[in-house]
Parts: sequence; C-alpha cells; structure tokens
Amino acid sequence: MPTPGPPEKRPSPEALLRQARREDRGELKIFLGAAPGVGKTYAMLTEGAALKRDGVDVVVAVVETHGRAETQALLDGQEVVAPRKVEYRGRTLTEMDLDAVLRRAPALALVDEYAHTNVEGSRHPKRWQDVAELLDAGIDVYTTLNIQHVESLNDVVASFTRVRVRETVPDSVFEGAEIKLVDLPPDELIDRLKDGKVYVPQEASRALGHFFSKPNLSALREMALRRAALSVDRQMLHDLDASGVAGTYAAGERILVAISEQPGVDALVRSAKRLADGLNAPWTAVHIETPRSENFDEETKRRIAAALSLAATLGATIATIPSEHVITGLRGQIEAQRATQLIIGRSQRSWWFELRHGSVVETLIRGSSDLAVHVIPSPETATNRAGWKGWLSGWGQPTAYAGALVLIAATTLLAKFAEPLIGRGAVDLLYLVPVIVTATLYGLRPGLFSSLAAALAFNFFFLDPVHTFTISDPQSVLTMLLLTGVAAVTSNLAGRLRTRARIGVRSAEENASLAAFGQMLARASDREATATATCDEVSRLLGVRSVMLAETDGSLSSIVARPREATISPIDQAAAEWAWSSGEPAGRGTSTLVASDWQFHPLKTGLGVLAVLGIASDDGADPIAPDKAALLATLIGQSALAHERLHLEDEMRSFSVLEERDRLRAALLSSIGHDLRTPLTGVTAAIEAMADEHPDAAALPVARAEVARLRRFLDNLLELVRLDAGGVKLDLTPVDLTDVVAAVVHDLKDSLRGHHIDFQVPAGLPLVRVDERLLHHILLNLLANAIQHGGNSGPIGIIGRRTADAVTLTIRDRGEGLEPGTERTIFDTFAQGKGGDRHGGSGLGLAIAKGFSDALGIGIAAANHPEGGAAFTLSFPDRLISKTIDPS
Repeated sequence: MPTPGPPEKRPSPEALLRQARREDRGELKIFLGAAPGVGKTYAMLTEGAALKRDGVDVVVAVVETHGRAETQALLDGQEVVAPRKVEYRGRTLTEMDLDAVLRRAPALALVDEYAHTNVEGSRHPKRWQDVAELLDAGIDVYTTLNIQHVESLNDVVASFTRVRVRETVPDSVFEGAEIKLVDLPPDELIDRLKDGKVYVPQEASRALGHFFSKPNLSALREMALRRAALSVDRQMLHDLDASGVAGTYAAGERILVAISEQPGVDALVRSAKRLADGLNAPWTAVHIETPRSENFDEETKRRIAAALSLAATLGATIATIPSEHVITGLRGQIEAQRATQLIIGRSQRSWWFELRHGSVVETLIRGSSDLAVHVIPSPETATNRAGWKGWLSGWGQPTAYAGALVLIAATTLLAKFAEPLIGRGAVDLLYLVPVIVTATLYGLRPGLFSSLAAALAFNFFFLDPVHTFTISDPQSVLTMLLLTGVAAVTSNLAGRLRTRARIGVRSAEENASLAAFGQMLARASDREATATATCDEVSRLLGVRSVMLAETDGSLSSIVARPREATISPIDQAAAEWAWSSGEPAGRGTSTLVASDWQFHPLKTGLGVLAVLGIASDDGADPIAPDKAALLATLIGQSALAHERLHLEDEMRSFSVLEERDRLRAALLSSIGHDLRTPLTGVTAAIEAMADEHPDAAALPVARAEVARLRRFLDNLLELVRLDAGGVKLDLTPVDLTDVVAAVVHDLKDSLRGHHIDFQVPAGLPLVRVDERLLHHILLNLLANAIQHGGNSGPIGIIGRRTADAVTLTIRDRGEGLEPGTERTIFDTFAQGKGGDRHGGSGLGLAIAKGFSDALGIGIAAANHPEGGAAFTLSFPDRLISKTIDPS
C-alpha cells in the first residue's frame, strides 16, 4: 500500500481576503530611492508619460521639480491638477488639491513626495493619508519616497547621518504596494550634487560635508536595496498563500525562533537577532503553548513573557500558538511563515526523558529537508533545576487523586448492588465511567491513576477469587488487561480533550472580549467615551487599576480613571510624560522610571502619540501577568486606532467648516463681481454720452478715471474667484518683458497722467516663458499699486536686471513705503498698506499678483527701498528663461 503524501495545501483565507480588498482599491507603486537626487520624480514622470502615450488616463496630482530643468521638461504635455492655495502664518502655501483629483477621477495619479506633511488645516496631516483616500476611490497612484522616511528605519538613519527626519510613513504602507527601486551609485549622486542638479550651488558644498557624504550614501543605498527586496519577498509570500502553493521558496531568508520555558532563553533571542541582522531578514519569535504550560509556575511564565518582550523590543514579530505538541505547533508555524531558518534551544535532557518524550530537535531535523536548523545549547545549570519538585508538579494536586478514589469507591458500591441484575460480565464497563469523569475533571495523569485503580478494584471485588489480587481464570486475566488498556486509552483521550477545550475556551473568551471591545470603541463618539471604554475593559480583563491621560490645555492630565478615586503621584506623572514624549513604555515593570507605582503605555499611531494608558496592581507588584502581555498589547492597539479615528474625524469636521466658508466667500465674490458689471456698463455709457455733449466738463477726467479703477477692481474680484477655484489655465510662451511693460503702461495711461516713469528695462533681456495674459495682469496690479501709494513724490521706477540665476523686474514707488513686518502679509487678500483707505486700495491687487505669480512659478517679494518708497520685485528663475533668440 503506498504511503499517503502530505495533505494538499489550500489557499489562505486571509490572503484571499487581502486580494479581494485590493481589487476594490487602486494600486500603489512606490518609486523608492536612497537619497534626494537619485531620479525618483524623473522616473515616475517618465513612466507616467509613457502610459499616457499608450492611452492611459494619467494626471499629475502634485510634483515638486525643485527647479530641475530636465524634470520640469517632463511636465510638458501632461495634465497637471492645479494646486490648492492655503494661507498659513501670513504665507500662501500650495498643497495637492485632493478633492480636485477625486472629482477628476483619473485612472492614474502621480503624487510626488509620499512622506510630505500637509499644511495645518488640511483634511489629512500627511500626504500618504491623501494617497490612501485616492486608492480607496479606485485610483491608481504612483509616488516617490526616500528610504530615510520609513518609520522603522528613522532611528537607524539618524544614528549615522546625524539628521533626524521628521516626516515619516508607517511601514504598513508597503503592504500590497509595488516597489520600484531608483538606484544611483554614490559617486554619480555626488557628481550630480556638485553640478547643482540636487541642491542650489551655495548649499552643495555644505551638503557634501554632511548628509551627502559617500559613507552615508552607501549605507542609505544598502538600506534601500534591502527594503525593496523585503517588500518583494512579502508580496511573493502573499501570492503563494493565495494560490495555495506549498514550499519554502527561499528567495529571501525568513527566520523563526522557538521560545521555550528553559532558563537562558534570552540568549536564544539575542542569537536570533544577530542572525536576522546579518541576513537583514524578518524574524518571528513563537512560543508553543501545550498542556504542560498550565503547570508552569509564575517564574517560568515570567521567563517566557520576558523572552517574548525582549524579542518584540529587538524588532521581532511575536506569537503564542496553542498546540497539543511542540513539534506540531512548530511545524505549523514553519509552514505558515515559509521559514527558511529555525533557531531552537536544546537543554541537557536525560536519556530517560528523551525515551519518554522524544527529542524535539532531532524530530525537526529529520523531518525538515529544506529548513536550516540552528541549535543553541541551553546552560547546563538548567538540567535538573526543578528536581523532584518540578517532576511532581506535573502530576497535579492530591485532591484530584482523592477524588478519583472516591469515584472508584462509589462505582464499586453501585456495581455490587447492580451485579445480580446485569451480571458480572457487564460490571467492568461501569468502571469506565469514573475513569472518563476523572480525566475530564482533573486531566490526563489523574485519569491514568483512576484507570489503574479501577482495574485493581474490579480484580479485588469481582474476579475469582474475590477479595484477593489473584486471578485464577485465564479469561479473567484477559478481561483485566483489556479493562486496564481501554481505561488508559479512554483516560488519555478524555484528558487531551479537556486540555484542548480549556485552551479553546480561554482563547474564545479573549477573542469575544476583544470583539466586544472593538464594538464599544466603534460606538464611542468622543475622546472621553473612548477612554472610558478602554479603562473599563482593561480593568475587567486584567484585574488592574487603569487611567487614561491625554494632552489638555498644553499639559498631560487624566481623562478617565478606574476606579474613579485612582490617582497618580508626581513620580507617576513624570513616567506618564516620558511615555508621552518618547513613545515608549515607562514606569513599573519597564526599564524607565521604575520607582513609579504605575506602568504607562503610549497609544501611538501614524499621527504620533495620542494618549497614554496607565495600569497598576493593588498589591504593588508588576501590573501585568506574563501570560496577559499579548492581550494588553492588543487592547492598546485597538484603543490607539479608535483615538486616531476620533482625531481624524475632528480634523474632517474642521476642514468641512473651512471648506463651506471658502465656498460661501467665493460665491459672494463671484455674485458681487457679476452683479456690478451691468450698472458699471451703464455708468460708462452715461459718462461717454455726457462727454459728447460737454467735452470740456471739468469732472469728466475724474469720472473716467474712477470708472476705470472700479473696472479694475471688478476684474480683480473675478480673477480672485477663478484663482481660488483652480480655473486658471496656463499658456506658456516666450515673452519679451519690454513689450509687456509697454502694454501695461499704455493701459494705465489715464492713471499715469502727472506721473513720470523711470524706465530701466534693457532691450537685451532674454525672453521668459510665461502666460502673457497673467503676467500682464500681475504688472497691471503692481503698477496701479505704485500709482496709488506713490503719490506725486517722485517717478515710478521699472527696472529689469539679469542676475546669475534669474531675471528680475522691479516696480518701485517714492511713497511712504511699507510698515515694518508687513513685507509678507501685504500679499494677503484684502490687506492694505499705509494709507490704503486714503488712496482707495481694495486689497485685492497684490493678492492677485501673488496668486498668479505662484501659478506661473515666478517669485514675488516686497521690501522698502533704501532711498525711500516700496519696491515689488518679480524673479523669473532659470527654468522660465527661454533659450530661444528673439528673431527681432
């Protein structure tokens, strides 16, 4: 008969669910690089342009070119979603317009700088959260990321670059993402830096001596290569689980370390950490919980919990797996994780122990042909540490054996009365009842004792000669042996079922509690309700006092405590603040501020630490039992996610209020602008009719000037609405600044009567690539501002210059100048300079000039001139300077 093969491996339900969820979302592709300047944005735009040529609906949601001409050139022909303008601390900043991209609903969106922090007041604090919303909407996203922005690598990068990166993304964003490594050798990147292609020239030398040193770049490059390989390996494992294909597929190393109850297990964990670091491989620490685990004393349980905690601290994934046998549990984990290397300890066991229980190490080695097994000897002092006390502890309490004897005695008495009715042949079956009951109530070993006692009682009271242990009939000998064997097997099975049921019930209770806890958190609508649910559940499940602290009015204070009268001392407050600021546990049972009576755990998410949970025991001991550490970690994780949800909901509500306010403002401005055009047209017609009848009327020039100023005001109003709505479309063409300035002066000829223009724009200035209509509007507003605020104090200067890296155009008046400190705020909407009301300024002209300048990529700045008056300067960077020679 052929030997049956291994059972067919079925697809993992978790993997199938993961695939099903991904089908409803967009696909994410991350262009990963070691450092700025390796060409991530260039590679992303190149691939996006190629897809667009193939007919894919591609839009550029946001791209930072950093002034690189070759990157800017890739935007030609691409559809670019206009950025959203955000006022922040007196400055106008631009952010990706998430709602505009969602309304546009392209097949693919190109989103640069994945780790970018959005300006305060945005819907999401981080750009990676914006990307998540695009993916949820079914939009594919290409994005860029430097390796130093990965959360788990942040400390490592800071240790050798001496630069702490504040903008990070959680490692979970790589789940299901396609990684494309954009690689550049350090020497080539340094050459790019020296050529000014990464930073501006004056910053290049400083960068070469700090972040961009060759050792730093080499280390970052290695980290990027390893991270990309790790992501590819995880994706391969997910695909294998979904397809149900068996095998290790050791394209990358995956390490599993088995945590036992033996002393010296911490050395095993450190060995696994060193091996994982050497191979740069993911590793998992697993403890197999067998029926023996229930007989462990507190010291042993604490040792196991400490080893798992150490592994988690060193970066391992930890797990506790219930199983009937260690070998069965380990093999299941090896298969589930497709581990390529196993690290296991081997204690000095006696030959008698191995004869009875077998050797886990030898069994695994014999049965694992494609698994590398590392055996680490345990200290010899652990050989017979427990002695007879440890051996006896596994046999249970004396009350279990006394109970077994009572059940056997009761069965014997019942059998004596029943023997005349059922006959001696059926009496032996009655003795199976106390054996099964004992094994079910007390476990395997008391059940085996009960089976032996039942056999002896049956022999003594019912087999001839009765009241002796002698058996005269050979058939009775066979009956006695069969009874003993059946009773032993029945006891063994009942004991195993009891152990399995007990482990299953405990796991089911914890899972049910966690599910109920999740539902309570989902129903909580504010921070206090969430804190109350967390403290109630932690206190109930773990039997501890609990307190939730969060930042209120700039200080960390208690929100909810259980029991209500629970308080914390100044030492406890210091431990809580340490957990809040560092994001690490502190207090009793940790390595920081152990004098505290409380143990504090930060509720940490991608948004940072949102609250701190404190727990304490009534007897002053360590607040958390070793076997409850994993449960506590799960409760903390769920509570942290609930706090994050509330935080994001608050930000969403604030964003909705701001969005509604902006919408109403835009509607009001648009309505005013359009409604005033009709009466303005009538006024203009009336003035011209009066001019025909009274051409020499003294009020006629004043009326025309005021109508022209009112028309410019309405034009500014409508352009402001268009700018806020993202309705400005750019038509970039080479433009001669001399011609544009001349056209603006001509349009303002009436307002310029009585003013002298000091025109210093050389005819030899290079052409600039701008939208001529928008530039005309910018200069119109700047020159009108100079007319209003310059008065008759002197000429208005228009000065053009060619600098090393730009072309500048300055408009200077001879008025009172700007108030100190208003050089930036003067561009705010409705902001007015000195004498704004007196000169009739609307406060829109400079805001329009600033908005259009930002849309064109032109720098604009305001300052007081050393010789008096205000000067407004437009800076056209090199990327806007046309290399085309003017044919005229």
